[in-house]
Parts: sequence; C-alpha cells; structure tokens
Amino acid sequence: MAEARRLDGAAIAAAIKEDVAGEVKALAAQGIRPGLAAVLVGHVPASEIYVRSKVRTCEELGLGSDLLTPPATVTTEEMLALVAELNGRDDVDGILIQLPLPPQVNAKRLLEAVAPEKDVDGFHPVNVGRLQTGQPALAPCTPAGLIEILKRNAIPIAGQNAVVVGRSDIVGKPAAILLLAENATVTICHSKTRDLPAVCRGADILVAAIGRPGYVTADMVKPGATVLDVGINRLTTLEEFDRFFHGNTRREELFRAKGSTLIGDVHPAAYAVSGAYTPVPGGVGPLTIAMLMANTVRAAKLRRGLL
Repeated sequence: MAEARRLDGAAIAAAIKEDVAGEVKALAAQGIRPGLAAVLVGHVPASEIYVRSKVRTCEELGLGSDLLTPPATVTTEEMLALVAELNGRDDVDGILIQLPLPPQVNAKRLLEAVAPEKDVDGFHPVNVGRLQTGQPALAPCTPAGLIEILKRNAIPIAGQNAVVVGRSDIVGKPAAILLLAENATVTICHSKTRDLPAVCRGADILVAAIGRPGYVTADMVKPGATVLDVGINRLTTLEEFDRFFHGNTRREELFRAKGSTLIGDVHPAAYAVSGAYTPVPGGVGPLTIAMLMANTVRAAKLRRGLL
C-alpha cells in the first residue's frame, strides 16, 4: 500500500488567508473594510494568546479589528449591553465572544444575543437552521475548515461514505451537515453507537472529533481512507506518552524538554493505514483562524447583499 499522504493544514491556512487578503482588497475598492470585534473577558492566558493571534491576523490581512476586554467581574446584563452596541455598529461585521466565560455570565444568552448576520463562529440557532436547510449562512470555523482541506487536496466528497465520530454542536453536527451538503453519505457516531470500530471501517472519510486522545485506533480505519483528526489533547505524563509514542526518540526528547506533547483523537499508528490524514499538531488547528477571517469577509458581503 502507498504511503499515507500528510495533509498540511498550515499550507492550506496560508492559501485561505491569501484568498481573504485578495477579497479584502477588492472590497476596499468599493469603500468596504470588513471588521471583527473580539470580546475577551478577564485574564485566561490561553484565551489571551488565541484572541491576540486572531486580532494580529486581521491586521495582516487588512481587516479592521477591535479588541474589547471587560473585567472578570462583568455581569450578564453588562455583556448583553456590550453585544447590543456591537450589533449596532456598522464597522463591525463579525462578533467573536471568546469562551470560556466567567461562571456568573450566562454564555447561552450571550451567544444568542449576537446578531445572526455577525455570528462569525456560526453558533447562533438561526445560522444552524440556515446551514441545515441549505441557505446562505455562516458555518462554524473548524467544520468549514475540514471541507476546505478535502477540496484543496482534491479528495472526492460526493458519493463517499463519511463517518463523523462525535456529535458536538461545535464540530460533529455541523461537520456532518457540511459533508451532507457536498453529497457524502454521512453517519454520525457517539458513545452509544453499536460496534463503533465496524462503522468506522466503512468510512472513506473519517472525522475524529470525540475529545479522547488516540481513541481511533488502526483497526478502526479502512485502508486508504482519509482521516481528519480534529482532536487536540495534551499528554503530560511519561506513562501517557509511552502509550502512544513509545520508541519515538525525537518526540520523546521534545516531550522531556517541554513536559508535554499534543496528540489528536486518532492513534498515531492509525495514520499509517490511511490514504491521507491531518496530523496533530499542524493539521486542522491552523484552519480555524483562517476560516474565521474568511467568515468575517463572508459576513461583510452577506450584510451588504454582495453574495
């Protein structure tokens, strides 16, 4: 069997950003500058790094950006007032509320308060409904990135058996809807699925989004299948490391130096069985910010009737 092809998410993300920059220039000629407002509550170091990366990418591609940082003591009502203000601003096409939020803030109320046309995360029930009924909508960034990976690598989707392991509202369900829209035959699996390995082995396209390190093993992958690994799990003990990477001396050196390593929801041995796969890190992850930028431009166009 031919060696599995590594699908380089960073290269695809770079290509998407290049496309976005071109669209931003074209819109600038019409006097339009798409803008993203990012709301970061309190001080969560991981969130701060992630949000600042999003703002920096906006600047690199020519989009407008506004970073709002309410204190960790903020109330739900104060946050709702902030969202209402952003909904009314014409220079803001996309509103991003970074999760998690402090416990006193009602995240569900807040996310539903975002105007659907500015919901660049694609979480609003209106966008979920539009997506499911095939109407123009803003799709969640990670699932939309999965479709880009397949298309930009000329991997067929129509007529293929696609299996999605995981049914979250953020990845699993929207990924299934997007694959269905591309004419795949889709099965969604979860913890109650009977004989999960057998179902996975029927997949031409296997999406692992269950949030468990190395859950999808080699015997669950059909030889030659395309495996899209959405999971990002951190291993911090040598026992965990040896379970998945025993004998990988280079990776072990890095693990000992950093004290941790990342692994997806797919066991590294399963990649070898596939025809093509997204590695972790460097696979699906880089697509998320790129698709957020693409969604902001799409929102700007939809709001102005340009799509």
